[in-house]
Amino acid sequence: MSEIAVRCEDLTRVYRSRSIAGRAREVTALDGLSLEIEAGRVYGLLGPNGAGKTTTVRILSTLLVPTSGHASVFGHDVVRDTRAVRDVIGLAIGGDRGFYGRITGRQNLHYFAALSGLSRRDAKERTNEMLELVHLSDRADENVQGYSRGMRQRLHLARALLTRPRVLFLDEPTIGIDPVMAQEFRRLVPELARQGITVLVTTHYMLEADEICDEIAIINQGKLIASGPPDAIKRGFGSASVTEATVRRNEPGLLDTVRAMAGVEFAELVPDGVFFKLRIFSADGKLTVPDVHSVAGDGNLDDVLQRGRTLEEAYVAILR
Repeated sequence: MSEIAVRCEDLTRVYRSRSIAGRAREVTALDGLSLEIEAGRVYGLLGPNGAGKTTTVRILSTLLVPTSGHASVFGHDVVRDTRAVRDVIGLAIGGDRGFYGRITGRQNLHYFAALSGLSRRDAKERTNEMLELVHLSDRADENVQGYSRGMRQRLHLARALLTRPRVLFLDEPTIGIDPVMAQEFRRLVPELARQGITVLVTTHYMLEADEICDEIAIINQGKLIASGPPDAIKRGFGSASVTEATVRRNEPGLLDTVRAMAGVEFAELVPDGVFFKLRIFSADGKLTVPDVHSVAGDGNLDDVLQRGRTLEEAYVAILR
């Protein structure tokens, strides 16, 4: 059996606050979340803003204490065994905070390596390796306050990998990164997994999740609502075929007529330049291209095609 790197059991987190008037307020960020991540896998945590993704990462990395439930990393409880958990994880939350702006990127990494217990020699070697890995060697001796957001994101990743962690937590790692570096990131993450590192990544980019994740979990309002390999998610929640066509004219009643067709689950008609894009989701095999032509008229349709659902479309269907 595969070793379990990360386990959450009925995890709950409630944020409590009081207004100026003294009224108590509670927000449930996690509501009985349970999941398991096998060692050496890339696991994607998806969900809308406020779903509980960052709260999950912060609990697993010992930055937050759960209100109830349990979580562990390689068998170490995140509440009782915080030191042991921190010894085996790397964390890249991202954003503008987390570094000292008036010193260089290299000096920042040296400092965090020393805090983690690396010797001066190891700190220097790992810093150089990580700067090369994230393509910051040529800017390493500039003060961090002059870094762009994308450069800071890359420095966060370098810091997270300094200590050769067994589990790497990445919270929205490609926000602010240019397309070239984002592509390099998508190449790097599976390579880290091949080296035995377990990666938990939160992201809003469905293409990114589909490309790099072995398994994904979709959460909403703190609850797990779907999980499995990306292809299984697409099959299980996106078995409908998608018919796309360019419509020259938005004839009165066209969309209502399409939605009333047998087998149609959902349909939308959106502007696409001077024309319109008709997108129809239907039960697999229940709608044919001739069916669409018969409703819209041959002279009104261009470029009709059928395909399976993307992960993004399956994700939207799950949350709808």
